[in-house]
Formats: sequence, structure tokens, C-alpha cells
Amino acid sequence: MQTNFSLAQLADPHVAESEKILRKCVHCGFCTATCPTYVTLGNELDSPRGRIYLIKDMLENGRPADKEIVTHIDRCLSCLACMTTCPSGVNYMHLVDHARAHIQETYKRPLLDRLTRAMLAFVLPYPTRFRAALKLAKLGKPFIGLFEKVPALKPLGAMLKLAPASIPMASPMASPGIHAGKGTKKGRVAILTGCAQSVLDPAINDTTISLLTRLGVEVVVPQGEGCCGALVHHMGREEAALASARQNVDAWTRAIDQGGLDAIVITASGCGTTIKDYGFMLRLEPAYADKAARVSALAKDITEYLAGLDLPEPVRKPGTIVAYHSACSMQHGQKITRQPKELLAKAGFIVREPREGHLCCGSAGTYNILQSEISAKLRDRKVRNIEATGASIVATGNIGCITQIASAAKLPVVHTIKLLDWAYGGPKPEGVADNTLVAAE
Repeated sequence: MQTNFSLAQLADPHVAESEKILRKCVHCGFCTATCPTYVTLGNELDSPRGRIYLIKDMLENGRPADKEIVTHIDRCLSCLACMTTCPSGVNYMHLVDHARAHIQETYKRPLLDRLTRAMLAFVLPYPTRFRAALKLAKLGKPFIGLFEKVPALKPLGAMLKLAPASIPMASPMASPGIHAGKGTKKGRVAILTGCAQSVLDPAINDTTISLLTRLGVEVVVPQGEGCCGALVHHMGREEAALASARQNVDAWTRAIDQGGLDAIVITASGCGTTIKDYGFMLRLEPAYADKAARVSALAKDITEYLAGLDLPEPVRKPGTIVAYHSACSMQHGQKITRQPKELLAKAGFIVREPREGHLCCGSAGTYNILQSEISAKLRDRKVRNIEATGASIVATGNIGCITQIASAAKLPVVHTIKLLDWAYGGPKPEGVADNTLVAAE
């Protein structure tokens, strides 16, 4: 794609980076076939190619964002299926991130939209606030129907619908500390505690720590670590995202200095995609560039890390038919496609992949709140494909997908690590039928 940026514009490193990305696009349109919003809405401007044209026009002309571009950029899930499909290597992720930051700086949203986004940024990244908000949500549930009738209040209705009926107790295992591995030490890792997942399902990390320590891996929960920054990053709140990145880089750097780390293990793939990008996000900051690059290099999804271990034979081989849903942040953001399925198969599960596995389930961070109608269409499409596999349970590696799919599916939806832990001697995950268990030979 030909670009016409001035030398003054290219002096801005963010514009210069976007210009390089734009020049790689050859207008081929392959991305449209795998873009969930284009497949759902059929509008060229709701495809990656269409958004690239809008972003190019906005940045080249140095103009503030307008309602049209905000509408179409807001509809982007950041699923990154377009990057998997693109034959030219267009880094759409960095381009749309820059566009969102530009929108945040130059566009004044309607009042209720601004308040909703500010509330999400204030609550979701902070477990204590998020837990309190979920408790208060019970008071608002009777008003869901009313909120859904007013377009500007639909996000509130979507939030209340997604709020669980009960909230697990906070886990003491999330507190800073060291969990020693059993037997011969096979490694030392840090684990991301995170934000939303630690409230919605703390058992995911508890299970991860339990399995890793049984395998002889020491697990560190570092002091001072917090939200990865993905939630605010995808809303264009770049300063808040960078502050979260710096905080985590400092926390993990201390852990590295105090005993070394083989990996930083992440159990929410949406967080993993962002943490693996810390090196890019903080590349312009001399005090953080090298440290952030080291952290990004150490970041691994839990299945990615387990696949590199010499695992023993499973204690039991369940024989359960599992539908594996590959989160977009896993398959497109991190390019992790085979490890989760291979681990499940080795552990004795019968793995089935749903049709249209490349399409997003519609969760995408806060998307199922801010774009609830499109999100619901994608969710229902995903659930139909999952249920058509004939599986008795769904496995996936992202808390957003778990929450989204479980809101409509008849099958139980669990984190992949819970099934692996069960096969290797842990407790049976909730929802798994007892008659599927087969003893390992």
C-alpha cells in the first residue's frame, strides 16, 4: 500500500511504525474471509482491509477520529484472525492498537459511553473492586430488561447478564510467596495472578500450581504483580496499559534476580498475548526496553510450558470426549495451536475440534459488554459448532472464553489445565461425568 506521510509525521515513532505496517498491505482481501465482524455484518469497513483504509486516512491526514472510524474500530474484536490469514505479514495488532490510542486522545465519546468505559477501566483490572462490583450486580439484575431497551445502557445490561450468581472465595494461593516443587526440582517459574480470572475462577491458578509442584516445578507468586494491562490497552488507554506493564516487568525482574526463572507461566491466553508484546510496548523507554524484552521472552502459556516438560504417564486416562476451543489470543495472538490438543490427547482425552474454529466466540475482553449484539451472534454460532461435536465437555485456555461460551452452552466449560490436572492425579473437574473415567494402565 502506498503511503504519503510527511517527514514531520514520521518523526513520531508510533506513526513511523504504523506507516511500515500500512506499506505491507497489498489489498488482497484474504483477511475478510476469516474476520468475524465481516462474516457477521458483511460490511467492508468492518473487515481488516476496510479498517486499514480508515486508519491510513486518519493518520496520514493527521486528523482527529470521527464517528465513522470509531464505529468500525470499536467493532473490531482484536481476535487477530486476519494476522493468521495475511500472506504479507501485516501486523494488524500494532496498527489497531495505535488507532485506538489515537481515538482515545482525539475523540469525545457520548457521555454514557465515556462513563461506561471509565467504569470498566476502574473496576476490572483490580480484583478487590471487581469482586465488590459482582456482589453489587445482584441488586441490578432485576433491571436488565430496562437497560436493554435503552441503546446507551445496553452495556450495563450485558454486564449484569454476565455476572455470575455466586463468586468463589479469594484463594490464599494467590498471595505472594513460593510454592516448592515436590521431589527432584525440575524448574522454577513465576505465575501471573492476573485480575478478572483471579475473581471469577481462582481455582484455575490453584490447579496450575498444584500440578506444577507435583511435577517438581517451583512456582513463585511475585510481590507487586497485577493486571497485565490488556483490558485498558484494548480501550486505547495507553498510559494505564504501560503503567501495568512496567509494574509487572519490575515484579518479574525482581523474581529473576532473586533466583532465576525458566518461564513466566500464564493461564489466561488473552493476558499472554499482551505480556509477550511488552517488549514492543516498552521499546521506547530506555529504563524498561531490555527488561521488558526479557520478560516477553520468558512468557509462556501454561500448555506451552507443559509441552516442554518430560511428563510422566497420566495417573488416569479419562477417555472423555472433549471439544477443544482454541481462544483467538491462543491460536492467532500467540500461534499456539497443537500443544493444548496434544497434551489432552496424551492425557487420555478424545479431542474434537469444532467447525469454524478460527472464528472468535465474541468475548474479546470487554467486547461482550460494549458490543453485546455482535458478541451474542458470534457466541451462538460458536456454541452451535461446539455442541455439534458430540463432546461432553469443552476445554479452553482463556477465562473470557469460558465465561462467554458457558453463558449459552449446555455443556460444562472448563480450563484445559483442570482436565490435565485430573489426568495427572488431581480432583475431577466440576461437570465431568463419572462414567467417563478409565484407569490408566
